[in-house]
Amino acid sequence: MAHDRSTVEAVIQHYFDGLYEGSAETIGAIFHPTADLRWLEKGELKILTVPDWLELIRKRPSAKAEGKPREDFIVTIDHSDASTAFIKVRCQLPPRYFTDYLIAMKLRDGWTIVSKSYRYDLRD
Repeated sequence: MAHDRSTVEAVIQHYFDGLYEGSAETIGAIFHPTADLRWLEKGELKILTVPDWLELIRKRPSAKAEGKPREDFIVTIDHSDASTAFIKVRCQLPPRYFTDYLIAMKLRDGWTIVSKSYRYDLRD
């Protein structure tokens, strides 16, 4: 699946779409294969590789298929130069409401997410 990855905003829109639709292919196309996800669980650092995350995405029903509401938006994009950006986003996969911190780099084939750290709240 080809994507227009000419801007950070385009990559983030694919990220939001992939999360909501539960598309491992969309997510995999915008994350570098060596990237990982990091979060705290009960005070302990947890790390998940992107390939393992994509397998989890493939196995779970999507928020879209379950008819869950969608709300996602970019909080901030901070470009440190023409090829590196820090992006803070908010998104939801109820009952989890996430704040994601993404690092993107402009590689030969366009912008790619190379790192993700996140936190979430559980709500009814």
